[in-house]
Amino acid sequence: MKVIYVTALILASALTGCSTILNEKTQAVNVSSSTGVEIKGTVDGMPFKAPGVVNLVRENKNKVFVTETEGCARETVAEKSVDSKFFINILSGGAFGSTTDYSSEKMWKYNENVVVACKK
Repeated sequence: MKVIYVTALILASALTGCSTILNEKTQAVNVSSSTGVEIKGTVDGMPFKAPGVVNLVRENKNKVFVTETEGCARETVAEKSVDSKFFINILSGGAFGSTTDYSSEKMWKYNENVVVACKK
């Protein structure tokens, strides 16, 4: 009977992904302007104000901050990258865990700081 429980536990842990467990669906990103002025705009169709923290949904795509503030770059891209937890999962969880991380899209991350270029 213990063998069944141990086997079930091993299978359950092998089928989960580290990024899926450890990462939230969203990531908090600090957004500011290069000159310190307050800026307004949208990202993923949602309004944001900066300086401030913006929660980005983790996805397999870059995020584009569209700025309405005059004198600032119209678009600023926050590029996606693979979270290091994903690589740890490949070593420990193998194909099942990494597949889970990929399908949940929690394996992606963005820079912690996004700076929108503005003119003085």
